Amino acid sequence: MTKMSRLRWTSLSLGAILATLAGIASAPAAECPRKDALGTSRVLGVDARTTPRVGLKSFPQTLPLADHEVVLTFDDGPNPPTTSKVLAALAQECVRATFFLIGLHASAHPDMVKRIAREGHTIGHHTWSHPFMARIPFDKAKAEIDRGIAADEMALKGVSTTTPSTPFFRFPYFEATQAQLDLLQSRGMVVFGADLWASDWNEMTPEQELKLVTERLAAAGKGIVLFHDPKARTAAIMPAFLRYLRDNGFRVVHLVSAGTSQKNADTR
Repeated sequence: MTKMSRLRWTSLSLGAILATLAGIASAPAAECPRKDALGTSRVLGVDARTTPRVGLKSFPQTLPLADHEVVLTFDDGPNPPTTSKVLAALAQECVRATFFLIGLHASAHPDMVKRIAREGHTIGHHTWSHPFMARIPFDKAKAEIDRGIAADEMALKGVSTTTPSTPFFRFPYFEATQAQLDLLQSRGMVVFGADLWASDWNEMTPEQELKLVTERLAAAGKGIVLFHDPKARTAAIMPAFLRYLRDNGFRVVHLVSAGTSQKNADTR
């Protein structure tokens, strides 16, 4: 990451300039009917040609976010009991996020996949069964990627295809080989790491998780945040976490694939 890209930008105008330089389109978010809600401040169209890999926990670069801008991401769903609670919290605050789905879970809960998309969120991909990808042969890893995408697309649109509607992918455990990264780049897919996370895979109380993630976000000032929507503790803290964002001047950025129109992003 360059020295310039590590600077914390202090205004949306500077963030927009940097986004333009990086080849990432920015647009205002849709109006929220609740005027006191957190809302979604803007939409970023992310292009694999200019940003093939993002997230400082895994890569030297991340998205060009302004100070106090956050991207909310959720892994490993859908899981109806908890994903429903997460979706309800996001809807209450007019916030849009990105959900990286496991194909096996998407196949089991296609109605939930459709609901995630219908409520305006972006669907990314997270393999078929969540293996340690760097520990399996390349052919098996490729099959995990393809089968996961096909399952997500079948659940979403009723068509089994390995060409994703949104070319966003996150490796389980953030573990990948160079060959796997090269494969996804050759297919025009953005690989997401994260800038910070809630560590919600560890045993802790909801209160401990909320304290941990808010302290990390306060220290970072911005970034791509990782949660897991199947975790009950994460579902439990989401209303309070979103209130924390609102009360502390954070702004939520919604990610879409570059070329997705604002109208489509608002009505999907």
